[in-house]
Amino acid sequence: MQTGHLAALEAKHALLDSQILAESRRPSPDQEALATLKKRKLQIKQEMTAQ
Repeated sequence: MQTGHLAALEAKHALLDSQILAESRRPSPDQEALATLKKRKLQIKQEMTAQ
């Protein structure tokens, strides 16, 4: 069961990573959106390491 949960977290982490990259490459990146995405990515990373 944990393996499926970890895989889901890894998928969310990768999705957030691509969203952060896309936002940061825009001509005028939304700093607030970037901060929110990075915070969510960090929370997921912490949950993954707690597994």
